[in-house]
Amino acid sequence: MGLTHLELEVASPANLDRWEKVECLVDSGAVYSVIPAPLLDGLGITAIDEQEFRLADGGVIRRRKGIAAFRYGERVGGADVIFGEAGDMSLLGAFTLEALGLSLDPLRRELRELPMIIALQEES
Repeated sequence: MGLTHLELEVASPANLDRWEKVECLVDSGAVYSVIPAPLLDGLGITAIDEQEFRLADGGVIRRRKGIAAFRYGERVGGADVIFGEAGDMSLLGAFTLEALGLSLDPLRRELRELPMIIALQEES
Protein backbone atom coordinates (compact mmCIF):
# COMPACT_ATOMS: atom_id res chain seq x y z
CA MET A 1 0.00 0.00 0.00
CA GLY A 2 1.44 3.38 -1.01
CA LEU A 3 0.92 6.94 0.03
CA THR A 4 -1.84 9.13 -1.38
CA HIS A 5 -1.11 12.83 -1.82
CA LEU A 6 -3.67 15.41 -2.84
CA GLU A 7 -3.54 19.06 -3.81
CA LEU A 8 -6.45 21.07 -2.48
CA GLU A 9 -7.20 24.65 -1.51
CA VAL A 10 -7.63 26.26 1.90
CA ALA A 11 -9.32 29.54 2.85
CA SER A 12 -10.56 31.40 5.88
CA PRO A 13 -14.32 30.90 6.32
CA ALA A 14 -14.44 34.70 6.79
CA ASN A 15 -12.86 35.32 3.34
CA LEU A 16 -13.79 32.80 0.66
CA ASP A 17 -12.38 35.10 -2.04
CA ARG A 18 -8.79 34.08 -1.25
CA TRP A 19 -7.75 30.44 -1.55
CA GLU A 20 -4.24 28.96 -1.22
CA LYS A 21 -3.14 25.63 -2.67
CA VAL A 22 -1.50 23.03 -0.44
CA GLU A 23 -0.39 19.45 -1.01
CA CYS A 24 -1.29 17.01 1.75
CA LEU A 25 -0.85 13.37 2.57
CA VAL A 26 -4.34 11.85 2.80
CA ASP A 27 -4.49 10.14 6.20
CA SER A 28 -7.98 8.82 6.94
CA GLY A 29 -6.63 7.57 10.29
CA ALA A 30 -5.90 11.13 11.39
CA VAL A 31 -8.84 13.03 12.85
CA TYR A 32 -7.69 16.54 11.92
CA SER A 33 -6.01 18.07 8.91
CA VAL A 34 -2.61 19.67 9.53
CA ILE A 35 -1.71 22.71 7.42
CA PRO A 36 1.46 24.84 7.85
CA ALA A 37 0.85 27.62 10.36
CA PRO A 38 2.34 30.37 8.15
CA LEU A 39 -0.20 29.55 5.42
CA LEU A 40 -3.13 29.57 7.87
CA ASP A 41 -1.90 32.75 9.57
CA GLY A 42 -1.47 34.40 6.16
CA LEU A 43 -5.08 33.59 5.30
CA GLY A 44 -6.28 35.22 8.52
CA ILE A 45 -7.37 31.94 10.12
CA THR A 46 -7.17 32.33 13.88
CA ALA A 47 -6.68 29.70 16.54
CA ILE A 48 -9.70 29.03 18.73
CA ASP A 49 -8.10 26.37 20.94
CA GLU A 50 -5.04 24.21 21.52
CA GLN A 51 -5.01 20.46 21.07
CA GLU A 52 -2.68 17.92 22.67
CA PHE A 53 -1.28 15.09 20.53
CA ARG A 54 0.53 11.94 21.56
CA LEU A 55 3.48 10.92 19.40
CA ALA A 56 4.48 7.37 18.46
CA ASP A 57 7.45 7.57 20.87
CA GLY A 58 5.10 8.46 23.74
CA GLY A 59 5.92 12.16 23.71
CA VAL A 60 3.22 14.82 23.82
CA ILE A 61 3.00 18.03 21.77
CA ARG A 62 0.48 20.87 21.64
CA ARG A 63 -0.70 22.61 18.50
CA ARG A 64 -3.08 25.49 17.81
CA LYS A 65 -6.45 24.54 16.33
CA GLY A 66 -8.74 26.67 14.15
CA ILE A 67 -11.45 26.29 11.54
CA ALA A 68 -10.76 26.42 7.80
CA ALA A 69 -12.66 26.12 4.55
CA PHE A 70 -11.36 23.45 2.16
CA ARG A 71 -11.99 23.09 -1.57
CA TYR A 72 -11.26 20.13 -3.83
CA GLY A 73 -12.61 20.55 -7.34
CA GLU A 74 -16.25 21.61 -6.96
CA ARG A 75 -16.49 20.32 -3.38
CA VAL A 76 -16.29 22.80 -0.50
CA GLY A 77 -16.48 22.08 3.21
CA GLY A 78 -15.39 23.43 6.57
CA ALA A 79 -13.45 21.55 9.24
CA ASP A 80 -11.15 21.93 12.21
CA VAL A 81 -7.52 22.44 11.20
CA ILE A 82 -4.26 22.11 13.11
CA PHE A 83 -1.59 24.80 12.71
CA GLY A 84 1.41 22.73 11.64
CA GLU A 85 4.84 23.73 12.90
CA ALA A 86 8.31 23.07 11.48
CA GLY A 87 8.74 19.32 11.03
CA ASP A 88 5.00 18.58 10.96
CA MET A 89 3.67 16.83 7.86
CA SER A 90 0.76 18.42 5.96
CA LEU A 91 -2.15 15.99 6.39
CA LEU A 92 -5.70 15.75 5.13
CA GLY A 93 -7.62 14.07 7.96
CA ALA A 94 -10.95 12.30 8.34
CA PHE A 95 -12.98 15.36 9.44
CA THR A 96 -11.99 17.27 6.31
CA LEU A 97 -12.57 14.28 4.03
CA GLU A 98 -16.07 13.90 5.46
CA ALA A 99 -16.75 17.64 5.20
CA LEU A 100 -15.89 17.37 1.49
CA GLY A 101 -18.13 14.30 1.11
CA LEU A 102 -15.17 12.04 0.33
CA SER A 103 -13.61 8.86 1.66
CA LEU A 104 -10.28 7.20 0.89
CA ASP A 105 -10.12 3.77 -0.74
CA PRO A 106 -6.75 2.72 0.71
CA LEU A 107 -6.28 -0.24 -1.64
CA ARG A 108 -6.83 1.72 -4.84
CA ARG A 109 -5.43 4.94 -3.33
CA GLU A 110 -8.41 6.85 -4.70
CA LEU A 111 -10.90 9.27 -3.24
CA ARG A 112 -14.49 8.17 -3.55
CA GLU A 113 -17.76 9.97 -3.04
CA LEU A 114 -19.03 9.39 0.48
CA PRO A 115 -22.76 8.62 0.61
CA MET A 116 -24.31 11.29 2.81
CA ILE A 117 -27.00 10.15 5.23
CA ILE A 118 -29.51 12.22 7.15
CA ALA A 119 -32.28 11.16 9.51
CA LEU A 120 -35.71 12.72 9.17
CA GLN A 121 -38.17 12.93 12.00
CA GLU A 122 -41.37 11.01 11.33
CA GLU A 123 -44.47 13.16 11.30
CA SER A 124 -47.23 11.96 13.59
